[in-house]
Amino acid sequence: MTTTQQPSTKQDILHHLLKQGESTAQELAERLQVSPQAIRRHLKDLETEGLILHKAIQAGMGRPNYVYELSRQGRSQFPDRYDEFAVSLLGTLAETVSKDQMKSILQKQWQRKAIEYRDRLGTGSVAERVAKLVELRISEGYMAECHPVEPDQFVLTEYNCAIAQIAESFPSVCGHELEMFAIALPDCKVERTHWQVNGEHRCGYLIQTQA
Repeated sequence: MTTTQQPSTKQDILHHLLKQGESTAQELAERLQVSPQAIRRHLKDLETEGLILHKAIQAGMGRPNYVYELSRQGRSQFPDRYDEFAVSLLGTLAETVSKDQMKSILQKQWQRKAIEYRDRLGTGSVAERVAKLVELRISEGYMAECHPVEPDQFVLTEYNCAIAQIAESFPSVCGHELEMFAIALPDCKVERTHWQVNGEHRCGYLIQTQA
């Protein structure tokens, strides 16, 4: 019984840290309904495996509190549909063509993807289309979810980046991603609220119907 429970709890911890950015052992214990002692054992194992990191937060005169977050290796445990070949190919292109041509190639690729999304989302309500967009992103390796914040406003959040390697070498692709969502939802205004490239633990987009 213990053998089957441990990997599942560890995976739950990794998923929680992916979504929240960071957490204490106590917060994890309460969230996952596991004893603090068991959580600490799992955290120690995950840290030994190099999947998480901790930092000490001093609160008052007592002992410091430890906050845990995913390491780079921990993030790589989540689906990644693009590999080093794509980065290498883009690098070769960047060396071969001019900056303007490179920009044009990337733009055409994202426009193509945007039109594919738009066709697959269909003509339902904004809520239905955003829900379908989340499903498409999940199928492509993103841990994505969406929450309504107003009747016609939604926040789309992606906790991992399936093109992280590419985004690190070519940050401009993230700008094209924003354009892609705007083309896929032509009657909506799409704004970026969070950005992993800027050191945040997630990418977020505010989607609202245009007046």
